[in-house]
Amino acid sequence: MAELKCILWDVDGTLADTERDGHRVAFNMAFDEAGHAREWDVPTYGELLKVTGGKERIRFDIERGGMADMADTAIAGLHARKTAHYQALIAEGRIPLRPGVRRLLEEAYAAGITLGVATTTTPAALDALIEHSLGAEWFDRFAVLAAGDIVPAKKPAPDIYQYAMEQLGVEAASTLALEDSGNGWKSAQAAGLKCIVTVNDYTRDQDFNGADLVVSEFGEPDAAAIEVLDNPHGLVDLHCVTLDHLKAVMQD
Repeated sequence: MAELKCILWDVDGTLADTERDGHRVAFNMAFDEAGHAREWDVPTYGELLKVTGGKERIRFDIERGGMADMADTAIAGLHARKTAHYQALIAEGRIPLRPGVRRLLEEAYAAGITLGVATTTTPAALDALIEHSLGAEWFDRFAVLAAGDIVPAKKPAPDIYQYAMEQLGVEAASTLALEDSGNGWKSAQAAGLKCIVTVNDYTRDQDFNGADLVVSEFGEPDAAAIEVLDNPHGLVDLHCVTLDHLKAVMQD
């Protein structure tokens, strides 16, 4: 049994459902702006999400023949323009938080639990989401914002979680990861963390065998009940995921 002392949040697909209507749209805007005859439709982007990292997805699409070859510097420039478009989409209010996210964040913060972010998204994209969807006060409330290329290997490698825990001085045994994807779950598992997964349309059918709870969303007390896809700890009263559920996962 361990006391819950720290929660590390993934961003894309976990804090907000950013992939389909955020990152994908921004990539296509950058492609069009640069004169590339390429559009990532919804199914194509779902396939590309198996590759972690935006620049890595562009390189993967090139290598499989989806786009003309380009130098790494050109890919970096294209990705920078994509990030700018993504920030604009967030500023327009087009990417809200997922149900239950703000509630859980505020409950955990009020309870004195250390909160952090562990994501492969860029720092600029993360900052935009925090500022426009959560509020500027959360820059101070998150004790660490571990994002982007700050570590050598992206998820499913454990590097980003290990980095975040090192920065916070916390142990894996008292830290819980919140994720949405197979790569994210594998990253948390490799870092020795317990993990709750909240799936989305892109990740619902991925393998989460061994995760501590898999749900459709965190949900809200006054909304429809969430769908529970896997509940190995036998948690009860799962109309929505609460802070007590997070604590119970750690204590089992």
